[in-house]
Amino acid sequence: MCGIAGALGNFAPALIEQMVHNIAHRGPDNLSWFSQGKLHLGHTRLSIVDLSEASNQPMWDTTGRLCIVFNGEIYNYQLLRQQLLEKGYQFNSNGDAEVLLNLYLEYGAELLSKVNGIFSFAIWDQQTERLWLVRDHFGVKPLYYTFTPDGLLFSSEMKSLLACQDVSRDLDHDALLRTLVFLWSPGPHTVIRAVKKLEPGCYMTVDVNGQSEITQYWDWPAYQPGPGSVESHSRAVIDSLRQSVSDQLVADVPVGSFLSGGLDSSLIVAMAAEKSAQPVDCYTIDTGDTDGFEADLPYARKVAQHLGVPLHVLKVTPDIVSLLPKMVYHLDEVQADPAPINVLLICEMARKQGIKVLLSGAGGDDVFTGYRRHYAQSVENYWSWLPLPVRKLLKQTTGLLPDSSNVTRRISKAFKYADLDGAERLLSYFFWLDPTLARSLFRPEIKLSERPFDFMLEKIPADPAIPAVEKMLMLERRYFLVDHNFNYTDKMSMATGVEVRVPFLDHRVINTASRIPADLKQQGRTGKWILKKAAEQLLPHDVIYRPKSGFGAPLRQWLKTDLAPLVADVLSQESINKRGIFDAAAVNRLVAADLKGEDYSYPIFALVCFELWCRQFLDSNNE
Repeated sequence: MCGIAGALGNFAPALIEQMVHNIAHRGPDNLSWFSQGKLHLGHTRLSIVDLSEASNQPMWDTTGRLCIVFNGEIYNYQLLRQQLLEKGYQFNSNGDAEVLLNLYLEYGAELLSKVNGIFSFAIWDQQTERLWLVRDHFGVKPLYYTFTPDGLLFSSEMKSLLACQDVSRDLDHDALLRTLVFLWSPGPHTVIRAVKKLEPGCYMTVDVNGQSEITQYWDWPAYQPGPGSVESHSRAVIDSLRQSVSDQLVADVPVGSFLSGGLDSSLIVAMAAEKSAQPVDCYTIDTGDTDGFEADLPYARKVAQHLGVPLHVLKVTPDIVSLLPKMVYHLDEVQADPAPINVLLICEMARKQGIKVLLSGAGGDDVFTGYRRHYAQSVENYWSWLPLPVRKLLKQTTGLLPDSSNVTRRISKAFKYADLDGAERLLSYFFWLDPTLARSLFRPEIKLSERPFDFMLEKIPADPAIPAVEKMLMLERRYFLVDHNFNYTDKMSMATGVEVRVPFLDHRVINTASRIPADLKQQGRTGKWILKKAAEQLLPHDVIYRPKSGFGAPLRQWLKTDLAPLVADVLSQESINKRGIFDAAAVNRLVAADLKGEDYSYPIFALVCFELWCRQFLDSNNE
């Protein structure tokens, strides 16, 4: 796992050096860059496979035609390498980057149908004078790009692009609106209008004249439920996940794992322990505050004992005041969720103990269901048939419930958009702030799109034969998983020099999941029902069927205690007026409503994170 950066155009060679240094944390084992005419490529290396200097990058193929910078892992690279050797290709290294070079020579873009991995990479073709930028099928690894008058810039992180002073810092206010609503920015947009994300399953070709084209090479398999018993579906799930875990253990360094005590990470550890020749070091955190969730630690200890794996527990009370600026810096994008701090602290501990690779259970909820909103959506069958006037009354009545407890807060949220229909109601399950209220926070002169969510709504299939929960899973995988979970997992782990792998994101696993009927995934109140049935042969019953948990950060308490001085500073009238985006009176009303008992803690946290982000990435550029 590494960091990549590059430019194609009329840029000074000194720029690529600065771009690389801005992401040096991603690859502490080697930093290199190269310039030739209009081409500039840079790489920061975290050595995982082939630890020798032969796998340093930028790397040329043996013919001198192609050059690559590559971030990620190709899990089946050994098999592909052997096939290429049999075809007569030569290698100077034993790593996976050179396999990609020779695959390109043999198959061109078709190589993407042969690789199993997580990646973002760029290949320069000297013969055609074209640059090929690629992001992996699932969007596990990030890839940002921008065009300036001088040409193309790209990198694993946005802060690397900002090394170029010619990149416009103008904000995308629609992206900022969506960030307030969702707490993260969905799709290809970032809060900087000029900077885009190459979307999952896509590649971009760019020539020396700056002409570019984006091609989607892959999409998630369609929901096509097949026949079969519970036993056959369970067996297919276990078999595909076992194959994925086995493949993702490939490394020339020790591989450990997150172990929260939840189903997903526990199942991954169980399978890794079966396959690994060495004990799988597992890591968890005890923050001492669950914020209404059931404590994870007792379950993590029970799983570790059951499987006979070492469990390392980091007992810490996060210093949110000192950690927040660091989190904002490394996230690159504005994300209003304290969960990344958990990943950061665990990865720091693992790295200090010599672990460079951790397996994660991320993606289980997005493939098999498991979030509370999946259950909330599933009970719509009991009321969605009601006439619109009745649904409006239901919304109004539940809206009067106090926000003083988790239960009433969730009931109120479940029916807040009962008056919407179809795709718009599905999307509303992802809202943390009402879009109309979010819009009212902006100053009148800020122009916002009338329909800022259309590109998301258009991705929801209209086919009535597809169950609504499957449509929701499509939104999870395309946006929430990629732009929220994967973004913070990549940025926080790579900030410490640790690679995180996600076995639930594997073609065999997702193809299996696409053939499982929706009612075997979300069955009544039970999410991931089929995955839980499959896990019964590997894990204790009370671990499998424990209540759903989460990070458990006491954000509402933090905003009123530890973070109160910071909130007062960054959301003061002076600060808001100086920024010139939000209406100070509207923000003050939001904060006041929260203090009186209405729950706006996460949207307020989003406003705080945005202002801190501006101070780090915009103001520092102007000083």
